[in-house]
Amino acid sequence: HQTSLTSPRSCGLPVPGRCGYFVQRKKRFCKMIPAPGRRFCGEHGQQEEENGRKRIPCPLDPKHTVYEDQLQKHVKKCNSREKPKPVYFVQDINAGFKDVAEIPEKQVPLSSLSKEELENLIMKLKKASSGLEFHLKEQILSHQALQEALNDPKNGESAFKHLKQQASILGNMEKLHLLGPGRCFIEFGAGRGKLSHWVDVALENVENVQFLLVERAATRFKVDGKHQRRDSIFERLQVDIQHLCLNKVPVLEKKKLPVVGIGKHLCGAATDLALRCLVESYTTCCDAENEEPAPKHSRTDQTEVMSNNSSDHESSKADCKPVAGIVIALCCHHKCDWTYYVGREFFKSVGLGPVEFHYFQRMSSWATCGMRETTKQDSASEESEEQSNDTEEHEQTFSKIESGPDTLQGILTVEERKEIGCLCKRLIDHGRIEYLQQRGYKAVLQYYVESTVSLENVLLTAVPSPSLIPEPAT
Repeated sequence: HQTSLTSPRSCGLPVPGRCGYFVQRKKRFCKMIPAPGRRFCGEHGQQEEENGRKRIPCPLDPKHTVYEDQLQKHVKKCNSREKPKPVYFVQDINAGFKDVAEIPEKQVPLSSLSKEELENLIMKLKKASSGLEFHLKEQILSHQALQEALNDPKNGESAFKHLKQQASILGNMEKLHLLGPGRCFIEFGAGRGKLSHWVDVALENVENVQFLLVERAATRFKVDGKHQRRDSIFERLQVDIQHLCLNKVPVLEKKKLPVVGIGKHLCGAATDLALRCLVESYTTCCDAENEEPAPKHSRTDQTEVMSNNSSDHESSKADCKPVAGIVIALCCHHKCDWTYYVGREFFKSVGLGPVEFHYFQRMSSWATCGMRETTKQDSASEESEEQSNDTEEHEQTFSKIESGPDTLQGILTVEERKEIGCLCKRLIDHGRIEYLQQRGYKAVLQYYVESTVSLENVLLTAVPSPSLIPEPAT
């Protein structure tokens, strides 16, 4: 606190039984209750010394204080101490190859670019996009598991929008035959775990189902702890996706279940980290574990055995699909990072690099912001986290930065900005599609809800490509 011990007369005296410390920033006395016989609470006790004891800021987190003579004991149990890393933590395992020479230096903001520089960027964008199919199919589906909630009049408009998105994600999962027994569903950026909850509801009568909810921050009001069935197991992994090694997660080591990666509005670079976590780090580890040394045979039957082993090996590869599918609702392309982007090879193939990527990911916010001014009424109308609108949660932070009324005014119209922003998003997403295709997945982008439900309405789905599965021997 930025405080003063001297309280203004206009504020009167502290409430009896409460801390006597005046908080200057809040223009009031501290409301904490001090220990019996003390004038100040524990946080402000450093202002007084009793019996030679003094409170000092904690060296691990100066936001709280501790008695000086108890410092050594405190640091061993302080909640801010560095905690042991979980077994599935592997530093930067999903960060990809970091080429220091490729990482761009700090770029000037878009608003500082000249008209010629901006036009040159747009020309590069359109040239790289020419010949690519960016017309997305509408795949707006629903699922029976959410029908009761969708028809419940107690749900407000914002909650209804969330439910429509979750219902369509489940509908797309069902269409891809990803909702079934013997699966481990991994929700990246899980938050409260709502998406996993609805998948669990959809699999009410299905056995052998595991849920892993990946979230780097501690989360309040989690729903996964309240809706567990006997046959489904929920486990939270509090770790950054960048450092998550799936093949070291105990349940996956033990059960060897095929995994389905899911996510609702997985922001920016988190999508790239999740894709690499699934199809590169985890799949590679599984393939290495499934490799077995070839058995020894005599020369006389070597030819026959080699033929049989070849067909058996191909059959076992087809049966072993560590990643059964991926279903991720994309958003926040302005938070992408060239360092972690999985489509770098695609960008290079069309003559683009980290500098262009930096500007394109910034310009992608135009697709959802245009030149609208952020209004206080938009955010004030929401009352809770569940009721918050996705466009406010994910997009408004950039509406003033990149799309304010004074930014690049007169160069582009609102509609032109929106079109260019959408083109930037699709170009970044196309790099992800090519990344998945090169690794044996049939990957598709589609609109999964109307833009009136969410401006971030594109869903990425991927399943192992059937062309890679050999025909059964006749």
